[in-house]
Amino acid sequence: MILKALADYYERLLDDPACNIAPPGFERKAIPFLIVINRNGDFVNLRDTRTGEGKKKSAREFLVPQGEKKAAGIKANLLWDNPEYVFGVPKSDSDRDKKRAQDAFFAFKKRISDTFPSDFADEGLQAVRKFIKNADFSYVSAKNPEIWAEIVENRPNLSFVLENDDQLIAQRGVIVEFIKKSNETDGESCQACAVTGELDVPASLHTAIKGVWGAQTSGANIVSFNLSAFCSFGKKQGLNAPIGHKAETAYTKALNHLLRKGSRQRIQVGDASTVFWAKQACPFEEDFSFFLGSVSAESEEDASGKLRSLFNAVKTGVTPIEDDLPFFVLGLAPNAARIAVRFWCEGSIRDFKERIVRHFGDIAIVRAPHDREFLSLFMLLTSTATEGKADNIPPNLGGDLMRAVLTDAPYPRTLLANAIRRCKAEQRVTHPRAAIIKGVLERDRRMNRTNEKEEIHMSLDKDSVNIGYVLGRLFAVLERIQEQAQTGLNKTIRDTYFGAACSSPLVTFKRLQDLAVHHLAKIRNSGKSTVWLDKLLQEVMDKLPSAGLPATLTLEDQGRFAIGYYHQRQDFFTKKEQEPSANEGEKS
Repeated sequence: MILKALADYYERLLDDPACNIAPPGFERKAIPFLIVINRNGDFVNLRDTRTGEGKKKSAREFLVPQGEKKAAGIKANLLWDNPEYVFGVPKSDSDRDKKRAQDAFFAFKKRISDTFPSDFADEGLQAVRKFIKNADFSYVSAKNPEIWAEIVENRPNLSFVLENDDQLIAQRGVIVEFIKKSNETDGESCQACAVTGELDVPASLHTAIKGVWGAQTSGANIVSFNLSAFCSFGKKQGLNAPIGHKAETAYTKALNHLLRKGSRQRIQVGDASTVFWAKQACPFEEDFSFFLGSVSAESEEDASGKLRSLFNAVKTGVTPIEDDLPFFVLGLAPNAARIAVRFWCEGSIRDFKERIVRHFGDIAIVRAPHDREFLSLFMLLTSTATEGKADNIPPNLGGDLMRAVLTDAPYPRTLLANAIRRCKAEQRVTHPRAAIIKGVLERDRRMNRTNEKEEIHMSLDKDSVNIGYVLGRLFAVLERIQEQAQTGLNKTIRDTYFGAACSSPLVTFKRLQDLAVHHLAKIRNSGKSTVWLDKLLQEVMDKLPSAGLPATLTLEDQGRFAIGYYHQRQDFFTKKEQEPSANEGEKS
């Protein structure tokens, strides 16, 4: 299903005149330097296609014949390649590298002669043949010594162009048509393609997929058989999974197009490089990254507006025609020389919209004015990582979270554990962590219909009697009492006791309540009223069980402890202006 959906997407791109995706048998490749020759095959100059300054120079991309998948052997590309093939320039002065360069240059010439007949009527191709007939290219280095030194050192891709022409010789019309016809298969070695079911010659090696975060820069494969243990019935490499050349070309080009640098149809979620597309072009395809991906500060308001529009559309039931279109989301992660499929989700756009809205509803929680209104998956994940670094996000967690959002499944259990662990390690409950804990617990409660646990609200729930939630509120009240007693504190009981109070309340709260008695007395001795604090403290303590405090709290109750603390603290900030002053307390 994955490869078929990608192959269909490639066909859609080919029909789109605004898309510059390469047709079958070709690819777009950055060619930094062009070898300019005249129609007699004489060298004219080296043309630099790069733009920019210094290390930020970028080469122009050209449409060239599909490159060979190279490993340790020698395989030449057609009419373009690196200096080892085009000029026979060795990587070093060793005899081994010199011999390899000679073989590579011979393979380059042979590839041209094997592909095109000797009487092929194109002046550009004839000029290339005359140029490479002479194996001594010392005059090239003599005319362009600086560029030649850079070519020898960096070994960039090279191709040919006729003098006074901007079009590569490989792009000339007759050559392109000849390559397309030569790629057409006959019926002798055809098999039924495992993707399309059509008769086609199976691809023995699949084009490398590039752009997956953490994978090899040279690319990796989804379909690959590189050891005899993976093979069966005497078949080798890709013949074990007979995927025709057409389907192989289609799915690899589509996936590389989605993963390309600057693509609007990819987001990074943990270690999962996530791409998405619809059966037909639609606004949701362009907006999906705003809903679940990270956005810059400049795009934040735009993303928030799109999300509000999405919420309103789902709430009112007024949905556009696009909602019936099939939509696909694919998550990929590195796995040695291969690519692992982290998740695969498909459904109608309507299904995905409803699940995205449900996700944001689950994690919605009261926040400070400076906090982000909508939290991306990346912000949620980094809030659970050590030092807030993306590299410290646990493996698989990003993919598991994305899958839960897109399939409306329970959030991963490790997400809750990691959020609570970071709260205790840093002794504070941030807005993203509170959103995670609330979302995980609330989604579990909603999906487990036999569960009688209390609903977790967006803001303070004064009626809750859950032991974890009440103890969290109590901890926030005790911290508030300390702050009123000792103004200007740089360190409160939260910085010392939060982790212990969350895990072992029986021992910790006895000490904290003793401190509260001392702090209340200090407030009174300073001439201020404690009526409001006494009433609030008593209100919360009345919710505690008569049997006494538990020795420990379960993971879920530790989460509710964090939420109770967070809710109570946010309530202090929002109602700060309503708190009675010291003089008002004395008059009462």
